[in-house]
Amino acid sequence: MPYKVAFISLGCAKNLVNTEQMMALCRAAGHTVTGEAAGADVAVLNTCGFIESAKSEAIDSILELGELKKAGRLKKLLVAGCLSQRYPEDIRTELPEVDGMLGTGSYTDVVSAVEKLMAGERPEYFGDIHRTYEDGERLVTTPPYTAYLKIAEGCSNGCAFCIIPKLRGRYRSRSMEALLEEARGLAASGVKELIVIAQDITRYGLDLKPETSLARLVEELCRLEFHWIRLHYLYPEAITDELIQVIAGQPKVLHYLDIPIQHCNDGILKAMRRRNTRAELERLFARLRAAMPDVVIRTSLICGLPGEGEAEFEELCAFLREQRLQRVGVFQFSPEEGTLAAAMEHQVDGETAARRVELVVDLQSRIMDEYNEERLGTVMEVLCEGFDSTEGCYAGRTYADSVDIDGRVLFTAAGLVPAGEFVKVRITGVSDGDLTGEIEE
Repeated sequence: MPYKVAFISLGCAKNLVNTEQMMALCRAAGHTVTGEAAGADVAVLNTCGFIESAKSEAIDSILELGELKKAGRLKKLLVAGCLSQRYPEDIRTELPEVDGMLGTGSYTDVVSAVEKLMAGERPEYFGDIHRTYEDGERLVTTPPYTAYLKIAEGCSNGCAFCIIPKLRGRYRSRSMEALLEEARGLAASGVKELIVIAQDITRYGLDLKPETSLARLVEELCRLEFHWIRLHYLYPEAITDELIQVIAGQPKVLHYLDIPIQHCNDGILKAMRRRNTRAELERLFARLRAAMPDVVIRTSLICGLPGEGEAEFEELCAFLREQRLQRVGVFQFSPEEGTLAAAMEHQVDGETAARRVELVVDLQSRIMDEYNEERLGTVMEVLCEGFDSTEGCYAGRTYADSVDIDGRVLFTAAGLVPAGEFVKVRITGVSDGDLTGEIEE
């Protein structure tokens, strides 16, 4: 019997790809797939369990869906992903709203779980997190002009603050053949911006036989009909000269690089079990800028790791003022149980860590404002994402703006501009961190 199955995806784009795979499996089994939980037979909540704020969001979502069940507007709730992988016993005892669970090794068991739920059972699937199936169909939920390509699963880097290897397993690359087949399908469907993702894309192919590399994969992707190819999560110590040459030399690859460095102080980097020093980071950024003068570097930082005193924090601020990275996401250290950092001495109190986050945000907003001011008067290529009725104009993104992360360009045009079209926009102003402009006819 076909059922109506609603999917809600929390957390990162990598999680979204798993949700899209589960949606395709349910649709192939004859079930109706929706994004609206009210009125569904089963809601599948794919959760993130990475840090405290993500866990809170997942629990709030479970409670909201529980209210729908109480009101008779939803029959069953299946919780999938990192939260169920990390806290199965807590979910069983503390969240009676949940009727079944899928761990991160069992996304492909979704159809069986849905059908068992509707037969009155309480299915729980926790397969091997080191051997998940990453190929197969997806029901792409992003706008038709943008899609993600997840090239690997898991992580073997072992950073002291991170729980992901315990939730997602060791690093394993998908085969080049499977990736190119999926990418060809995305290109044929009209995708113009391909966003290449994994926990760490720089180590792609090093675990395969015969070994390959991200540089070779990107060269192959550039042969397909994409207009933009965007690279997410390049670990600094694994960025090779070959990769820099490919990024600089292939016009489809955007000069926007997401390189999570987490800190710049050598002692903190060592405590984090990162594989680079401040001097190495500085040399890398200099190489990237020499190869691509227009490169936009995005990074992630953690404030408040155990052992970070005022001197280490001030060094981080000085580094940011000196390097002027255009895009920075800053997070307060979250002592996650099961990680090395949670057990370290010299924990920084939460108030101090939160104040440091605010100071970095203020510092970085000034750097971003200066970057935006430098765009005034220039003409930039913009991917139109449609008409924004609240702003009364069109909205889109430049190469310097990744989807759902960075700013936008708000622009006017004399005629109709369809979503997914690339246009040239003359930048004339700045509004709340967004650029404003008018289309160049």
